[in-house]
Amino acid sequence: MTRVAVVTGGTRGIGAAIAEVLHKVGYKVAATYQGNDKAAEAFSEKTGIATFKFDVSDFAACQGGVAKIQATLGPIDVLVNNAGITRDAFLHKMSAQQWRDVISTNLDSVFNMSRLVVEGMRERNFGRIISISSINGQAGQIGQTNYSAAKAGIIGFTKALALEVASKGVTVNAVAPGYIDTDMVRAVPPEVLEKIVAKIPAKRLGKAEEIAHIVQFLAADENGFTTGATFAANGGQYMA
Repeated sequence: MTRVAVVTGGTRGIGAAIAEVLHKVGYKVAATYQGNDKAAEAFSEKTGIATFKFDVSDFAACQGGVAKIQATLGPIDVLVNNAGITRDAFLHKMSAQQWRDVISTNLDSVFNMSRLVVEGMRERNFGRIISISSINGQAGQIGQTNYSAAKAGIIGFTKALALEVASKGVTVNAVAPGYIDTDMVRAVPPEVLEKIVAKIPAKRLGKAEEIAHIVQFLAADENGFTTGATFAANGGQYMA
């Protein structure tokens, strides 16, 4: 049986690496995105992976997007909640909009997408929900109360949902990457990035493909006994 996998924010960075790895091992993959049409078109042409444009922070948009994906590829077996943004600021300078934007995109989206696929997974007695958290959801980070709150929320969501669906053949797990070599991290000023790398025992940034292979492991049919877990991949920078 060919499984259908959806990767939100799946056309760039960690999401693109996840989508490509799953595609290469035989999944029918849908990569969602919101804004960058040019990047999505280039990604689809390069990989042959279908892309779907909708706002994962909007429940109604997710309803339409999920319906379109299932009409095109079939019932969704694997959901990878990867979409995320940053709007960094110290809390005493953070606007309500900066808070809301990050919580909506990074955490509300996990509810939206999971809610729309979990009933079908329960009915079919199979499903894999994997959400991308962050080292900063575990350890916190200056200037990221919004981002850290959202990513910590993903871990709590993962544990609770895992308990709800464990008897239905559905696993729910999280991956908490450290600093990964993506456009988002490369946008950090070089002098700051140098200090970050110096604090990583592995003495390097992670690779998006390294996160993707953890997701591949968690998505596998054979891996039905691992649930409610958070997998840290941070080069030893934070050990919970």
